[in-house]
Amino acid sequence: MTQQIFINLAVRDLPRSVQFFTQLGFSFNPRFTDENATCMIVSDSIYVMLLTHARFSDFAPKAICNSQEANEVLICLSCESREAVDSQVAKAVSAGGSIYRQPEDHGFMYGHGFTDPDGHVWELVYMDISQMPD
Repeated sequence: MTQQIFINLAVRDLPRSVQFFTQLGFSFNPRFTDENATCMIVSDSIYVMLLTHARFSDFAPKAICNSQEANEVLICLSCESREAVDSQVAKAVSAGGSIYRQPEDHGFMYGHGFTDPDGHVWELVYMDISQMPD
């Protein structure tokens, strides 16, 4: 069995978050969606549970981080090319996200990212292992 990962994120406005990530091309599993949560499909084994603050609090023993002011997690997703990295960042900005730093090019690795409307940081990276220095 393939191991799966479920990232759980607290969001202030669930419909707004669904709209934002839909514009980035993500889809959602309706079996795990209601007025308090949705399951965003990243891949066959990676999912992001977007949970209202009330629902997130049902699972989390500590206070919810204000992700507009502090980092709770850095989410990093791989992309198939540099162009895919830049395209996804452009979609995020167009959908209401923001750029928090300039792209970084390390030769073998190219990265850029965005923050979603709740302030969560999403890193996107393209890596060409054949170009990695020894």
